[in-house]
Amino acid sequence: MSQENKPIGRILLEQKAITQEQLDESLADRTSGGRLASRLAESGSVSEVDALKALSEQHGIPGIDLSQLCLRLEDLDVLPREIAEKHLILPVLMRDDRLFVAMGNPRETKVLDELEFVTGKKVYPYVALETSLKRVIVSAYQRKARGEAYYVGPHCPTEVLERLGIGADGIRRAGQGYSLSLPLASMAPQAAASSHPPASEQPPESEIPSPPSIPTNARAVVVDDALARSASEDVHEADFGDLSRELSVVTDMPTSGAPGEVAPGTKTVLVVDDEADIRKMVTRLLQTRGLRVIEADRGLLALRLVKEHHPDLIVLDAMLPEVHGFDIARRIKNSERYKATPIVMMSAVYRGWRFAEDLKQSCGVEHYIEKPFRIDDLLRAVDACLAGTSQEPLERNDSAEAEAALNEGVAAYKAGHLEEAVGHLKRGVAIDPLAYRLHFHLGLLYGKQGHVYEAISELETAMELNSRHFAAAKNLAILYQKAGFRNKASETWERALRLAPDEETRKGIREHLLNLL
Repeated sequence: MSQENKPIGRILLEQKAITQEQLDESLADRTSGGRLASRLAESGSVSEVDALKALSEQHGIPGIDLSQLCLRLEDLDVLPREIAEKHLILPVLMRDDRLFVAMGNPRETKVLDELEFVTGKKVYPYVALETSLKRVIVSAYQRKARGEAYYVGPHCPTEVLERLGIGADGIRRAGQGYSLSLPLASMAPQAAASSHPPASEQPPESEIPSPPSIPTNARAVVVDDALARSASEDVHEADFGDLSRELSVVTDMPTSGAPGEVAPGTKTVLVVDDEADIRKMVTRLLQTRGLRVIEADRGLLALRLVKEHHPDLIVLDAMLPEVHGFDIARRIKNSERYKATPIVMMSAVYRGWRFAEDLKQSCGVEHYIEKPFRIDDLLRAVDACLAGTSQEPLERNDSAEAEAALNEGVAAYKAGHLEEAVGHLKRGVAIDPLAYRLHFHLGLLYGKQGHVYEAISELETAMELNSRHFAAAKNLAILYQKAGFRNKASETWERALRLAPDEETRKGIREHLLNLL
């Protein structure tokens, strides 16, 4: 029986957190696993820590103890209160392109997909006790409505408050949690002017869902003890510095769909839409205007075609399989190599001029068209974008610059200069975000620094760009496991098993999977 399908009461019994008699009594009313764990913790039959460990084991993700939480209330802007209460989901931390949420039922993947789509961020779910989560959601949103800056749980470590510069006089008891008497407007000017406080006022590491194997005071996260005993704790240093193949390899390319020879000076347009009828219609319209058109029906293929063909224009649907259009737009516009490529984005999900203006600012797209669209509107947007592009490519060897950054990063690391190496690789990624070896090496270095989630993000990107890279799959599996995502770790180990270069390696992975499962 898989852990995900294993009854929560059976897990608690195996952990010796409850007796058979207590389990029989609790099962009498046939409550769900999450509710059962919460009720047992509320009644005192088990500790909250034991209940969270059982939920973590069942769902294969870390559990978060909300009583120790320090939550920056401005992060709640990404989720309306009614959605939080309906689906029992609470944003607990937002960092760069990552969003961490506490959930009563992590199997509600639809709400996670929608949250990723709306925010453009990678969402990491954590499981929480349902009764505690309901209380914290109500309290946190009430405090936000009053203009307060933080929600602080009743058992929040003292050092967290000290690092925020808030003494005992700066908090007041309120219901099930503490609330900082510090309105956003009264914060330091540099903090109030930014969506994130400066480093000295950033929520400390104890707020970040952290793996148990990293020495930190992050007691707010409880994971299954077995994960901390894993023999595969660290990324493999032997995988770093492999420069035997070209910098970027475009894998899984389609064998058809890209036109052959075209007349010199002909501009190329990439049309990305998972609806075949719309994609074909747009393609025909553009071809009648003498344009070379290539097509993609999903996000990863679109990124590979950008790398392969460097189009003059991208007509991009917002909602796509694998990688959303918003994410594709941000990657392209944040890169040195591709940022000049104009993008016309289409979507039926969000409407109105205000959203269009916000999208232009946040993603850098040149035009936004609502579906269903008028053909004239699309053609005007295409003409306007192409009128501003040069017939000749810029005279700049971006591939050489990106490869130089990779070589300099490898050399710096081997010389013992880890921070300098990270800087070189980040520079290379900024030049060419579709170079998978830069993401791979940067992920390894983040892993060596203990920045687990940054490392996971880079290795996930490397796998998106080159799905056949064994070393990326192996190290990503290690990091998922280290962070407490048992199910993701298992899936990625199975992927690595299929990519393993020899039977001895496959045997080792099989043994590791058996221990993990």
